[in-house]
Amino acid sequence: MRKRILVIAAHPDDEVLGCGGTIAKFADEGYEVYTLILGEGLTSRDTSRDRNKRENEISELRKQVNNANKILSVKKIYTFDFPDNRFDTVPLLDIIKTIEEIKSSVKPDIVFTHHYGDLNIDHQIVHEAVMTACRPQPGHPVKRILSFEVASSTEWQSPAHSTPFLPNWFEDISGTLDVKIKALKAYHSEMRKWPHARSVKAVEYLAKWRGASVGTSAAEAFVLLRELK
Repeated sequence: MRKRILVIAAHPDDEVLGCGGTIAKFADEGYEVYTLILGEGLTSRDTSRDRNKRENEISELRKQVNNANKILSVKKIYTFDFPDNRFDTVPLLDIIKTIEEIKSSVKPDIVFTHHYGDLNIDHQIVHEAVMTACRPQPGHPVKRILSFEVASSTEWQSPAHSTPFLPNWFEDISGTLDVKIKALKAYHSEMRKWPHARSVKAVEYLAKWRGASVGTSAAEAFVLLRELK
């Protein structure tokens, strides 16, 4: 049986920013990769949530999700409608149950998700929900959990936060960085101009720096949260 990977992200584009090169690499190697995006990703731009007001933009963003993940060779995408940057207004159990439902369907060997120390509150909550949904009970399919960094969130956290991003796992994406960049460009409404941290150039520089730090031309960095051999 092919190994399965589930990438669990709060917002559209987080999955590509965090591990797009790794997704493409593992898909090339024959893994089945699935993406779960929990939030709609737009309504925080308004003072109060009005999903109807943003309906056309949300629909367009869903198209970008599909296009970007198709570029990465993702087998299936699951999208939900939790309120953007307002995950703290939703019972945590609702998010956990959603993740458990998809996890039970996919039965992933490996899970990628957010770093708990990110500035973005939705990222923090998704991390907590993933760790709860993937608690290691007998017969649990998940053997490895890795957290990724997201440009314009992970590095923006206060130095006073108790959970800095200190990577101890690196994936060489020298052969798939170009695929990651192509997928990011599919998120044309979400990317910003240089020198914003969420610009294509900044993401390229980060990948090359992470690669140089471990002796390769490009890499993505992760924190290993759990591994069962």
